[in-house]
Amino acid sequence: MSNSPYFDSFDTSEFSKSFPSGRDFINQYEGMSRDELRSIQESEFQKVLALAWATPFYQSTWKAAGVGVGDIKSLEDLHLLPLVDKTAILNDVEAFPPFGSLALPATGKSGPRVVQTTSGTTGAPQPVVWGPWGREVQNLLLGRTYRWLGVNADDVVHGVYGHGLINGGHYIRESIIRYTEATYISAGTGAETRSERQVELIKRFGATVLVGFSDYLLRLAEVVREQGLDPVKDLNVRMIIGHLPEGGRKKLEDAWGGVPAFNWYGVADTGILSTEGPERDGLYIWEDANFVEVLDSETHAPTPRGETGELVVTSLAKSDLAPLIRFNTHDLTALLPGHGSSNMPFDRMAGLLGRSDNMVKLRGINVYPTALSAILVNIPGFSGEYFARLEKAPSGSDHLVVVVEVREQSESIRLQIEDHLSATLGLKIGAEIVGVGETAEITQLTTRQKPIRLVDARA
Repeated sequence: MSNSPYFDSFDTSEFSKSFPSGRDFINQYEGMSRDELRSIQESEFQKVLALAWATPFYQSTWKAAGVGVGDIKSLEDLHLLPLVDKTAILNDVEAFPPFGSLALPATGKSGPRVVQTTSGTTGAPQPVVWGPWGREVQNLLLGRTYRWLGVNADDVVHGVYGHGLINGGHYIRESIIRYTEATYISAGTGAETRSERQVELIKRFGATVLVGFSDYLLRLAEVVREQGLDPVKDLNVRMIIGHLPEGGRKKLEDAWGGVPAFNWYGVADTGILSTEGPERDGLYIWEDANFVEVLDSETHAPTPRGETGELVVTSLAKSDLAPLIRFNTHDLTALLPGHGSSNMPFDRMAGLLGRSDNMVKLRGINVYPTALSAILVNIPGFSGEYFARLEKAPSGSDHLVVVVEVREQSESIRLQIEDHLSATLGLKIGAEIVGVGETAEITQLTTRQKPIRLVDARA
């Protein structure tokens, strides 16, 4: 009997060759041409395409779009295929419970599987199913990221990602313990390990790297000071690696005494997609495992470089189970012009600029609640926490009020926030101010990986 059915289900030597990490990653990709990278993508795409044609979900979806087996020969033909998104996958799950036909194994034998769900931030949680190969590629890519940014055997990494059904903490733990030499403390969210205890652990075990979402890491910095500690003099933190809102890097770095913060991006369905390198000159897309498109949210035509659109992903790693082709994340970003300083062949993208499916349209203007932190970041005393409340005005029209945490409350600050939001967004926005910590019940900051930023109060 095999000692590890999970790892024995695929060729580990082929795995390491296809997706290198550490020094092997640098040696293979530094100086590589875009043509060489495209050849790697095409090879992986053929494996994923073959699996997709054996999957009922894509058979029916593509047939309905008039696409036949011989129509798609390479990534050049990808535009002929329809987009799919969370709604399509949830409909498939409803028709083929419990995991959907997308997750049916082509061989008829399921083998080892990992089942998690999305967080449900923008609707019902969606099952996310991984086969061992696809799962380990994503684990390795994140481990590759940490090592590229300098995480090493001397580091103690403190993670504040949530556990349970969401991918979060499980994925991070697997990546660090399997693909770095660092020591890992899996503290979880504030609901799993209260914030005061987390600070004690960071100090006691000498954590040098913090990983997680910036919202909760900002809260932890507040708790550090509430306990009479100085993040520089009393702690050993040297680096933060996580998820930074647009314009939010400096606030997080300042909160932790000036340590550098690095951004990476991913979604539950694919794992990590892109990361900043050591020079922090945009997010390099892990294109050896993903093919990405940035498309206009209405026409689905490719957007010019530098212009915002929806990120659409074809995973080149999920070739053993639950393939993902032209998956519309509904996350908004832009491809960056020019080449990065790393001498890598990978394209670069901006960070997360909002979500098209969490958008409020007011008098013809699109407002993205998840992107408001970039507007609020320079408000004096802003804690970093807020939420937007959509309500009905007396006239019957929709009206948006942003509830903002500030350290010192005054009418002048409220008016400053209101004027700043209205001027930046180009329409009248209301503002309310509350004390530090008073939005947490609504945003669920300490219990969720991704806080709630929009509340619909129109009913």
